[in-house]
Amino acid sequence: EVFDENFLMAVATIGANLLGEYQEGYAVMFFYQIGELFQSYAVGKSRKSIAELMAISPDYANVLDENGEISQEDPDDVEVGSLIVVRPGEKVPIDGVVEEGESSLDTAALTGESKPVRAVPGSQVISGCLNKSAVLKIRTSKKYEDSTVARILEMVENSSLKKARAESFITRFSRYYTPVVCYGALFLAVVPSLITGDWKTWVYRALTFLVISCPCALVISIPLSFFGGIG
Repeated sequence: EVFDENFLMAVATIGANLLGEYQEGYAVMFFYQIGELFQSYAVGKSRKSIAELMAISPDYANVLDENGEISQEDPDDVEVGSLIVVRPGEKVPIDGVVEEGESSLDTAALTGESKPVRAVPGSQVISGCLNKSAVLKIRTSKKYEDSTVARILEMVENSSLKKARAESFITRFSRYYTPVVCYGALFLAVVPSLITGDWKTWVYRALTFLVISCPCALVISIPLSFFGGIG
């Protein structure tokens, strides 16, 4: 895209230096970089949160059959009512009820709660929790696609794919608004200067108009807010 924030910032900064307004040119760059720093921090924090969420998705389930044999199966293939074994250090793959064993579960990745939750026979446990201390035997109460971790992952994926109405509108708006601002600033710099002969004043005003009319903050704020919310 030609008319992005880099183009507008370059025009404003080069123009300020050509006019000898060095302090203003540097101030524009400085405040822009501060904005970029906050933006990258927000995006990085959201990316980290989403990456941590992806890590809670279980790779397998230890299914205990009628003969007492344990086999590793894909969580998608485990039927409701199956008995699964969760060893210390493993994630609970599917929602269910503890039938045997007592342990503590780390639910921080799901709930943000740092204090481990005690799991005893009869306790409801949700998928994505980390078993910390002892072996648990859990009777599954849901299929994997209906379990807590699968629903959370699906919500995150769907919310990142679907654009909100406000985001769609602002994308269409910027497609027309930004070129209009650029051509408006060009008109303001050239036409009055040809009439009055005072190029410095009108180029200065055109650059001011370009900076204050820049829609980049408006355009980036909507998707960035949604991304931050998802994170």
